[in-house]
Amino acid sequence: KRKRLPRCTSPGNSEVDAREGPSLLSGLCSQSGAWRDLSCSTYTEYCMAFLNIPSFAGHWGRCVGDCGSGGVRSRAVWCTHVEGWTTYHANCDQKDKPESQRRCFKVCDWHLELFEWEVLGWERCGLVPFAGGEVGAGACVTAQHGLQHRSVRCLQKLNRTIVTNEICEYFTPQPPAEQACLVPCPRDCVVSEFSSWSECGTGCAKSLQHRTRAVIAPPLYGGAPCPNLTESRACGAPACPLGEEEHTYSLRVGSWGECRLPHPKDIDLTGRTMQDLGSDSGERSTSGLQGYKPHHRPREVEIGYQTRQVRCVRSDGKNAALSLCMQDPAPLTFKSCVIAKDCETSEWSAWSACSRTCGWGDLAPGFRSRRRGVRSVAVGTGKPCPELEEREACSAGALFAWRTSEWKACQVSLLLDQEDPRYQKHVDLCGGGIQTREVYCVQITGGDTQHQREPVDGKLCLGPAPSASKLCNVLCPAECVVSAWSVWGPCLHENCQDHHGGRGFRMRQRQVIVDPVGTLADCPHLIESIPCEDPVCYEWIVSEGICVTDHGKCGPGNRILKAVCKNKKGEEVSHHLCSELPHPEVVACEIPCATDCVISEWSPWSPCSHSCSSKNAEGSQSRSRSILALPAEGGKACPPDRALQEHRTCNDHPCVHFFWETSPWSPCSEDVLVTALNATINWSGEATCGVGIQTRKVFCMKSSSGQVTPKRCPESIRPETVRPCLLLCKKDCVVTPFSEWTRCPTACQSGKPLRRVKQSRYRIIIQDAANGGQACPDTLYEERECEDIPICPVYRWKTHRWSHCVLVPDSVRQGVLGHNEACGHGLQSRAVTCLSEYDDSADVGDCMRWAGSMPSLVQECLIPCKDDCTFSPWSKFTACSFDCESTRSRRRSLTGRSRKRDKCQNTEVYPQVETELCPCEVFTSQPHGNWSDCIIRGGTSELQLGMRSHRDAKECGEGVRLRAIACYDKTGRLVEPSRCSSSGYIEESCTVPCPFDCKLSDWSSWSPCSSSCGPGVKVRYRWLKEKPYNGGRPCPKLDLKNQVYEAVPCYSECNQYSWVVEPWSPCKINSEQNSLHCGEGIQTRKVRCVNTAEEHGGETVPNALCNQAEIPDMMQKCSLYCPSECAVSDWGQWSTCPQVGSPACVAVAMFLTCRSSLSFSHFMRYRCVVACAVDCQLSAWSTWSQCSHTCGAGGQMVRGRSVVLRAAGEGRPCPEQLTQHRSCPVKPCYSWLLGPWSPCRLQGGQCGDGLQVRNLTCVVHDASDSATSKPVENALCGELPSKEGVLQLPCSVPCPGDCHLTEWSEWSSCELTCINGRSFETMGRQSRSRAFIVQSPENQESCSGQAMETRPCSGGKCYDYLWKTSLWQDNVRTVWCQRSDGINVTGGCALRTKPAEVRHCSPPCRKPFSYCTQRGVCGCERGYTEIMRSNGFLDYCMKVPGLEDKKADVKTIAGKNKPVNSKMHDIFKGWSIQPFNPDGKLKMWVYGVSAGGFLIIVFLIFTSYLMDCACQEDKWIQRWHNGSREIESLGVNCGFLDVCSSSGNP
Repeated sequence: KRKRLPRCTSPGNSEVDAREGPSLLSGLCSQSGAWRDLSCSTYTEYCMAFLNIPSFAGHWGRCVGDCGSGGVRSRAVWCTHVEGWTTYHANCDQKDKPESQRRCFKVCDWHLELFEWEVLGWERCGLVPFAGGEVGAGACVTAQHGLQHRSVRCLQKLNRTIVTNEICEYFTPQPPAEQACLVPCPRDCVVSEFSSWSECGTGCAKSLQHRTRAVIAPPLYGGAPCPNLTESRACGAPACPLGEEEHTYSLRVGSWGECRLPHPKDIDLTGRTMQDLGSDSGERSTSGLQGYKPHHRPREVEIGYQTRQVRCVRSDGKNAALSLCMQDPAPLTFKSCVIAKDCETSEWSAWSACSRTCGWGDLAPGFRSRRRGVRSVAVGTGKPCPELEEREACSAGALFAWRTSEWKACQVSLLLDQEDPRYQKHVDLCGGGIQTREVYCVQITGGDTQHQREPVDGKLCLGPAPSASKLCNVLCPAECVVSAWSVWGPCLHENCQDHHGGRGFRMRQRQVIVDPVGTLADCPHLIESIPCEDPVCYEWIVSEGICVTDHGKCGPGNRILKAVCKNKKGEEVSHHLCSELPHPEVVACEIPCATDCVISEWSPWSPCSHSCSSKNAEGSQSRSRSILALPAEGGKACPPDRALQEHRTCNDHPCVHFFWETSPWSPCSEDVLVTALNATINWSGEATCGVGIQTRKVFCMKSSSGQVTPKRCPESIRPETVRPCLLLCKKDCVVTPFSEWTRCPTACQSGKPLRRVKQSRYRIIIQDAANGGQACPDTLYEERECEDIPICPVYRWKTHRWSHCVLVPDSVRQGVLGHNEACGHGLQSRAVTCLSEYDDSADVGDCMRWAGSMPSLVQECLIPCKDDCTFSPWSKFTACSFDCESTRSRRRSLTGRSRKRDKCQNTEVYPQVETELCPCEVFTSQPHGNWSDCIIRGGTSELQLGMRSHRDAKECGEGVRLRAIACYDKTGRLVEPSRCSSSGYIEESCTVPCPFDCKLSDWSSWSPCSSSCGPGVKVRYRWLKEKPYNGGRPCPKLDLKNQVYEAVPCYSECNQYSWVVEPWSPCKINSEQNSLHCGEGIQTRKVRCVNTAEEHGGETVPNALCNQAEIPDMMQKCSLYCPSECAVSDWGQWSTCPQVGSPACVAVAMFLTCRSSLSFSHFMRYRCVVACAVDCQLSAWSTWSQCSHTCGAGGQMVRGRSVVLRAAGEGRPCPEQLTQHRSCPVKPCYSWLLGPWSPCRLQGGQCGDGLQVRNLTCVVHDASDSATSKPVENALCGELPSKEGVLQLPCSVPCPGDCHLTEWSEWSSCELTCINGRSFETMGRQSRSRAFIVQSPENQESCSGQAMETRPCSGGKCYDYLWKTSLWQDNVRTVWCQRSDGINVTGGCALRTKPAEVRHCSPPCRKPFSYCTQRGVCGCERGYTEIMRSNGFLDYCMKVPGLEDKKADVKTIAGKNKPVNSKMHDIFKGWSIQPFNPDGKLKMWVYGVSAGGFLIIVFLIFTSYLMDCACQEDKWIQRWHNGSREIESLGVNCGFLDVCSSSGNP
């Protein structure tokens, strides 16, 4: 086949591809469902199509511009031809041109606080249509794929208005608005089993019996609806003879009709008088029909009447004569009623202003309200008044944030040692402490700065508050510690640039080891100088080269000297700056030969014995060399001992030195020149504070006589007298504005308040004043009394006299037999008006608002009939005595003609005195709940130095614990606990154990300084006396001896007595044992104690004056090299690090040499902080919270405290108890209790319409689960609940023959919707149902309908529904559905998996002794074998021969072979041994087996006889008896039977 494509042609017959039509030529050819084979008719259409040029626009760009709504976004707009190419804008219609710019909202980073995503909950999961199919197509196994949606919107936080999603997407991606989900498979309605059939009637009339069932689970997800819940069937009663049907009759009462006013023609008795039978006077009263006179005031109560029908119905539902149902008394068919009038209200007033402004620091939201008045109240059954006031939340659009003040000074608590009273004299504490600051919440706006807003309630700020405290450290006072003096340097010129003078100085220095902290005294001078002669700025530094022998490897030679010119800093300079070259340039030397004496190099010069020279002593120093190897025979001899040592003088300068002394720096002050400088430069970024100067005085001091002329001290090291300083900025005190005044009561106060209510406000110091700034104000908290507290207006209801009793009109009443007399029950009304405090007329709405509920307008009344007894009103009760057993009484008396009637004198029927027990004020209390925590009341510990105020509360000691009580009156009703106890508690003393800290002994005395000269360490220790308990301070880390040590640095002035050692003697070898005079030996030296004081010059003193622990060794081992060994000296000093490379490398090398130009050692030091013990700091206990329950038992009050600062180091840890609880006194709970609904009351009939009523009682209870409620006065419960105010409902009792609904079934068990045993939903479902009951066969067709209710529930279970089957019986079995909890149901099980109920074979099994097997083929019963045809079908069943003989040995023979329709028979039949052929003959192998068995038996008998009748073993012979296995034990003894045992009985 060829497919004919539609063509579209232009007027010039040029063909256009129809497939391109929709995209290029949309206006050229018409299209209806598919392109039609149609050519354009006119050239005009062609031109219009090609010249209709549309405009196109691109995507909108990003929003640019100012933050907020002032942004602009743009897009490109171009004009295009229908074929797709662009053209000039003029070719397009300008009025259709799309806009190229539009306003937008420019999002900025600070908008993050103003906008947020609002994400609502997920909707229910809905099915997703299959591709090309419908929803739910295909067989469902467990669940179906679905999709659920939710609403995602971008909102402005302030007023919750919706904005474009792009604003929120700027900060966070949009949350997903849909997601995949699973929908369970459709589930049919599940119903229970039918109940048993109802009983049939005993008569011969036609009747029905029925049975019902209830809904267990509703249909879900498209499942089948519920089936009929009722089944009916006719009873099998015999038919009644004609005319002798048996019927019962019932009086059916209808519902009361609408209340209506009587017809005007019925009001012809107005003004008729009748005697009031209840009055003693003879005055006449008008009839109650006066209530129907025209009203001059609107909305006055109108009393009318209402009627109802009464019929007699037969048991088959047909109407019968009323006389067949009449009873005494006859039911009322009329009664008085009130014409219903709805409440009428005025229009709403305008909304009030928002009750909260931005400034309110309160968490409660603001609200605005509007009101409407009451024009007329509801009367009768009219609609009651709606709400007269509406409130809605309003927001002033405020955001809040945390702010903090500056940190306060570091506060140090007393340490463990300082708590000792001996340390109380210390004023300045140091070590670890805490710093605190104020943390408060403020309202922020767009242009807010950090500290411009007043503080508000902290609950308004979101997120965690910043920390209000932190650890800090106050440095402890420390004296300045300096090192020992270095050696004196060389004599140097004061100024090497101008060294023509002959003045010079030698200097020595010392370093600061410990900087002074917190002391007024500065460090002592660090440089001393002494004048000297012949100063030099440059000197030759001579170094010796290696020794070069003249001949060979040993013997005499020369050593070349190398001289380098250096300045006083040790830097190498040009050689012409030094004096003439030192001579000689070559020095003679000698390298010992193998047999010569070997001597070491000279040692370095020893320290100078005196720091200066005096008349009595001068300094000296020495050096030595030692013999390394003695000469061999013929070798060069060793020099004498005196040649092994050299001595020279040193420190020959006098013992007077000079140094610069300075006064302390003056305070920083302004200076004229520096002030001018401040105007032009910025000093370290602090130009606002400025730069000042500090000055001090400098003196030249002589060590022995004090201040001398400055010329005696070197000018080059003169300290500065002026230095710049940063002027401390003046810091004014900064405080927040005052907070808003706390709110005065907005609710009006009834009468004059008993106490004046105050309001307060506060402000917070953000920055304290410093450096002469403005001081903080004295007032941070203000309080004032509230003014203009609203007083509640006083309104009251005024009730007027009751009208006369209004009865049903005579025309209505006289139509009923026996109601001719104008008496009985009626209604009477009265007027109720509203009065103000000044008895002026007021609006009814004011009284409804301020005076409580409106008094009743109508009440029932009784006009006694002439035969009735009338009484006076009850008198008041008599007074009660104080005795709880006393009684009180009240009386009434007969009135009118009743006093003469005998029946009225019967006091049992008409009592005239009532007596009751008097109320008794006797109360008993019972403890309730557990004891509270032990509460420490009042008392503050004595403030110790440095202790924070929130530590003042007592933490331990004597306290009380409380237990709530419940108070009951004599009748067992719960009353206020104050009736039994003023506090509502039982108190009991208790003790909170105080924490005991770890106790250590006192410190031992300090050990001597580890160094007798210079820096060292001294140690002291203490030991454990008592371990901590009850949360006391832990012990420090102890050693194995339970001791703790403390080591501190110490510095000892170098002792004036020190040990001086002489050089070691030559090594002495024991020549008697060693002929070579080499090897190990001993050398000695002299040690003496000298006085190092300058004035003593190193004179020798007794050794006892020096430290004996530091005495040097006087003897040591030594060794001499033998002639055959290479003799080497000790290692010499390291050469200087070559200073080659970049300046950075030089600097490193200089640092590593650790030696200055003045030749003294540097001390390497750094400051460290030892963490002090910090105790846990707790806030004060909060006030007790409100009781968690407003009334009843189980209420709890709690108070808490928080950890301000956690313990550190060895501080006291935080206690575990941070909250305390106590039970609340048990206050009585008053509530309205609704009683159960009464049975349907028909008011005189047996069936029909009636009323159900229930009582509303005010009861008292303790709100516990086992609480018993007792009735009390209604006034204690307050107003009636509006939702539960329905105390009567219409109801009906079915008459015989009526169709009616049953009562609601019980709620089914809670069932969850599950998939594979897992819950699909969080809430389950419960169901209940009502079924229709048909009582009469005639109404069976017209009666239908049933009702079902479903409600959500929690705590449900997952149930499975499975098919159950009975055993097969004649190829039939029962199949039913059962829930997993064992309940048989209808519905719930999948129909596609339902098992078969009937088993079929094809062809049917009609042969004798055949049956249909489970495999669906015909088989034979047990005892018969199948004879099959060639086509595989059963031909006949043949009996197995010999089966009767086998059964003859069985004691109990079954009379008949029952057919075995079991599966086991079919299974075993295929592989069991068959001894017969299909024709009934025995198979050959049977004969063989029988012959073999016979031979074996003969052999066994013969063998047994040959064993001389010896009993070797018991033989067990088994045989079957009646299908049960019995064992007989046969003992063989010489061929005679010994014992027979059967079933355990011999």
